[in-house]
Amino acid sequence: MTEADSPSQAEPPRRPVSLAAVREAAPAGPASAGSAADAPRGRPVDARVLAVMAAARYHGAELERDDLRVPMGEKPSPAALVEWARNGGLWARATKLSWSSLVALRSPGPVVLLLSDGSAALMVKADPVRNIVWLRDPARDGDDMGSAVDELRLRQVWAGETLLIRAERAGNDDNEPFSFAWLARMVWVEKATLRDVVAGSVVLSMLTILPPMLVMIVVDRVVTYQSFSTLTMMALILGVAAFYETYLGFVRRKLILVVATRLDAKLSLHVFKRLLRLPIDFFERTQTGAILFQLGQISKVRDFLTGRLLTTMLDFITLLVLLPVLFWINTTLTWLVVACAVLIAAIITLFLRPVRRAFARWSEAEVAKNTVMVESVQGIRTVKSLALEPQQRDLWDRRVAEAAGARQDLGRISNWPQTLVVPIENFMQRGVLLVGAYLAITHSASSTGALIAFMMLSGRVAAPLVSLAKLIEDMEETRSAVALAAGVLNNRPETTTPGAGLRPRFEGAVTFRDVKFTYPGSPNPALTDISFEVPAGTTLGLVGRSGSGKSTVTRLLQGINREYQGAIKIDGADLREINLAHLRRSFGVVLQENFLFRGSIKDNIIAGRPGLTLNDAMRAARLAGAEEFIERMPAGYETWIEEGSPNLSGGQRQRLAIARALIHDPRILILDEATSALDPESEALVNANIQRIAHGRTMLIVSHRLSSLVECDQILVLDKGQLLDIGPHRELVERCAVYRALWLQQNRHLDTGKANLPKPVLAQGD
Repeated sequence: MTEADSPSQAEPPRRPVSLAAVREAAPAGPASAGSAADAPRGRPVDARVLAVMAAARYHGAELERDDLRVPMGEKPSPAALVEWARNGGLWARATKLSWSSLVALRSPGPVVLLLSDGSAALMVKADPVRNIVWLRDPARDGDDMGSAVDELRLRQVWAGETLLIRAERAGNDDNEPFSFAWLARMVWVEKATLRDVVAGSVVLSMLTILPPMLVMIVVDRVVTYQSFSTLTMMALILGVAAFYETYLGFVRRKLILVVATRLDAKLSLHVFKRLLRLPIDFFERTQTGAILFQLGQISKVRDFLTGRLLTTMLDFITLLVLLPVLFWINTTLTWLVVACAVLIAAIITLFLRPVRRAFARWSEAEVAKNTVMVESVQGIRTVKSLALEPQQRDLWDRRVAEAAGARQDLGRISNWPQTLVVPIENFMQRGVLLVGAYLAITHSASSTGALIAFMMLSGRVAAPLVSLAKLIEDMEETRSAVALAAGVLNNRPETTTPGAGLRPRFEGAVTFRDVKFTYPGSPNPALTDISFEVPAGTTLGLVGRSGSGKSTVTRLLQGINREYQGAIKIDGADLREINLAHLRRSFGVVLQENFLFRGSIKDNIIAGRPGLTLNDAMRAARLAGAEEFIERMPAGYETWIEEGSPNLSGGQRQRLAIARALIHDPRILILDEATSALDPESEALVNANIQRIAHGRTMLIVSHRLSSLVECDQILVLDKGQLLDIGPHRELVERCAVYRALWLQQNRHLDTGKANLPKPVLAQGD
């Protein structure tokens, strides 16, 4: 260190310090020559965002600010930054390091240091020999080596908060199949805490031995020889042992609670994350009731991990400690207890296969029953409007009867091992006492005190032995639960590398080249050799008869189905090479039936962009034509929408959905039958806004009503998965027979020269 850098002349400033202050105070020398940097550009909180983005870029991942679920201007927490990086396909961890750990750190890339003033710096190099690190301003170019900083200077602005980021390794647990092996690895992560629990359990087991042994001494020595001094000593030892047993029991239960809570949280987070990564077509072809029932089995897995498994393992530790003592007290009685436990295990093992088959039948019946319940709740409007209550009740009765029968079969089979085990358990508790009394009478070596001590200890040994035997049965049931949950979670996700892919800035040009696509399980192709190209800013209508492939075009464009042949490009970039999350964020999509979340109108509009404000929501609502009815609502934008949005009309829901799609100003907007369920007034209002909405963006409008597509720049005509024609409305009416037929069919009422058509009549039954 130079003279100018000595501690006596480098007093810490009396004001909040930042990376700029570190650089100003950085030691002079070759390492820092010519690398003095200004303070990070913008606000301090921006430096944290820039630092994480720079570290991610080093590892080949591009993060977007929109993915960070923290409003602009707020300081991102370490947890939020870690989640942001992980969602981008990186490994990330927030930790607190000491200076010695930091300078000895061997990281494959830059390390993000979270400074005390809310900003951040990138550590690009560390030199343990010279005891300095090199820090770089995240706002500067990546080739800048930064400034050399010693411990004294860094301590003024850094309290140890660090973000470690690297590329995800091949064995990522998120991508591994959900199984017992995966659960075992999750439990193994908690090995440090479990080690403390095991140590406490060993000590508690030793303390458990003490009272029975003292009782044996009291019976055989104190009572026999009337020794009050020995009794006093025994009481003192028992008091101390009771205190430590109480204290260690409290600590062990606390540690077990910590482990159980962590496992529960990790399991819940992993399951929900895996569920959200599944493709849409999985949910479309799988019954909702079946999905919910199978995922509901996770509760059994969680209860097993945090309950029976952990408790039995701790009891097993007690067993290992107590068994040698029991053999020392009385070998014959101990072998009797062990033989009973082995016999119980054999009985349970014998019934495992029948119980497994009965459990599988019961699970299938429960899935069918649960499906009826979910479908009835989801379709309650249809059930009520068509008076289908009797039919649904009959169906529910049949499903309940089937489930009850399967449950009764399962209970009947499970009852047999329990019945056979009960007398053996009773013998372990009572029969052993009789055998011990006989031995005490016939063998002088077996004292009364030893018999009492054995019975006290054997009670604590018999329970773990029985629990260990029954653990086999619980593991079998948990195995079935894991298999059911894995039937959902182990389906192929949309993408195995969520952070990979291009993230171009879209203009909106769309190109299809010889695209062919067939839905899984369908014998006929949904699209055949589709080729067209529309420039950015085009309003494209898609028309055709039902099943012609209109919605399939939009699904492929959104990356919902990716197993197509041919090429789909946006602004020249192949769709398969674009990051899936980035692709969908660049779209605005409005469907025929749109789901509104339970919450306020404002929260629904800005659902995908939680950092936006009320002004942003108002701007999107104005563009969607929703402002006029929102302002008439009781609480305006804070009006609460209940589940199913019963306080909104169909037109109001659609306009809110359009506002939600426009909130982030997408370059490409898809309206898939967005107006087909609207009343004429609402449809006219939405159509009147389409011209304003389409300004500066590409729009794809799927509609059966050709009158709403007349003003489109181009109209794509599909029939049976084939492209018939593309062009403006006037040209298509003249040259495309299918389009002309659809147009005349929908607008024949405008031809007053035609004869009156006969009035429709209802078909009469016999």
